[in-house]
Amino acid sequence: MITLAIRLKNLAFLLIAVLVLGYLGIRYADLGRYVGAADYYTVKVQLPRTGGLFTHSDVTYRGVSVGRVGAINLTGDGVEADLRIKKSAPEIPDDAKAVVASLSAVGEQYIDLRPDRSDGPYLANGDRIDRTASSVPKPVTDVLSSVDDLTTSVPLDDLRTVVDEFGKAFEGRGEDLQLLMDNGSQFVQAADKALPETTKLMNDGEVVLRTQAQEGDAIKSFASGASQLASTLKGSDADLRRLVMAAPDAATRISGLLRDLNPEVGVVLANLLTTSEVAVTRQRGTEELLVKLPAAVAAGATAVDGKKVNFGMAVTFFKPLPCTAGYSGTTYRLGTDLSAAPATNTGARCTAPASSGVNVRGSAHAPGGGAVPKPAQPGALSLPSVADDSGTSASSSGMAGLLGLSEGSGR
Repeated sequence: MITLAIRLKNLAFLLIAVLVLGYLGIRYADLGRYVGAADYYTVKVQLPRTGGLFTHSDVTYRGVSVGRVGAINLTGDGVEADLRIKKSAPEIPDDAKAVVASLSAVGEQYIDLRPDRSDGPYLANGDRIDRTASSVPKPVTDVLSSVDDLTTSVPLDDLRTVVDEFGKAFEGRGEDLQLLMDNGSQFVQAADKALPETTKLMNDGEVVLRTQAQEGDAIKSFASGASQLASTLKGSDADLRRLVMAAPDAATRISGLLRDLNPEVGVVLANLLTTSEVAVTRQRGTEELLVKLPAAVAAGATAVDGKKVNFGMAVTFFKPLPCTAGYSGTTYRLGTDLSAAPATNTGARCTAPASSGVNVRGSAHAPGGGAVPKPAQPGALSLPSVADDSGTSASSSGMAGLLGLSEGSGR
C-alpha cells in the first residue's frame, strides 16, 4: 500500500526533476528561446565564407568573451552567422566590425567585435553586420599553395650553391656569431630605451616624406637639371682638365702680381672702400642714373644719322606740371625794369609734397642715403704686406699673407 508520505516524496522528486530538466534545457539546450526566456540577443553577421568559424565558436568584444556563435547558414554570396550575445554583456556600438580571428597559429577561430567608438547607438536583437564590415583570414590552402609555388620556383642547383657558400662563409665563425648575437641583445636594449625618440623620429619622418611627396615635381625638375649639368660637365671634360692644369700657374702669377703691387694695392683698396661707402649712401640715385642713362645714350645715338641731324619737338613740358608752391614770396621783375633789384629770396623752394603729382624739385626731395662717411686717411687702415720705412717688404710669399691671415693659423 502506497502511503501518503511515499506519494509526497515521489511528487517532490518529480518536481525537482522537472526544475532540473527545465534549467538544463534553458541553460544548455537553448530551449528558453521558445518560451521567451533566452538570456541572449541575436545579431546576424554576413561573411564571404566561414573562415574556419563553426557553431558555438566564441564571440568577443575587444577581446572579452560576450557570447557564442549560433547557426551558420549559406546565402547567395557567402554565409550568415548568428551571434548570440549575452544580455549581461556590455553594450556594443552598432558600428562594430566583425573580424574572424584565430586563437593561435593552429587554434580555433572566433569572432571579435571591434567598434570605432564607445558611445551609442548600440547593437540590439535582430541587427545585422554587413559583409563590408566583416573580414575573414586568408584560407590556409592559399598560403600553402603560395609556399609550394615559391619552393618550386627556386632552382635546386642554385640553392645548393647558396647553401654551400653560406657554409663556407660561416665555417669557423662560431665565436664571432656568438659575439654578434650578444651585442645584438645590447643593441635591442639600447633601442628599447630610445623608443620614445624613435617613435618621434618616425612621426616626424612621416611629415618629411609627405613634404617630399608634395615637392615631387620640384625634385624631379632638380634631378633633371642635375643630369643636364652632369652631361654638360662630361662634354666639357677636356676644357675642365686644361683649367685644372692651368690653375696653379695662374694662382702663382696672381700671387706675384699682388706682391709686386704692394703696398700700392693697399692704398687703392682703401680709396675704393671710401668710394663704395659714398656710393652706398647714394644707392637709390645711382640706381636711377643707371636706369635712365642707357635711354639717354640711345636717344643721343639716334640724333645723328650719317650727315643729318634729327631734332624732335616737345609740345609741352608740363607733364607733370611744374611746382609753384613755395615761390609766391618772390617778386616778379620785368626785364625792362632798371630800378634797384630787391633782395634775393633765399627761402624760395618747392614746398609741395612728393605725392602731390607735380614736378617737385630741390635737394629736400633727392633720394636720401644717410650721412657722407669720413674720407680715409693714409695709414689709418691696417693693411697686410706694407713695406716698412727701411724699404724692406714685409709681404709673405703665400696667399695667406696677402689676405692678412697668419701663416699656419688655419683660419
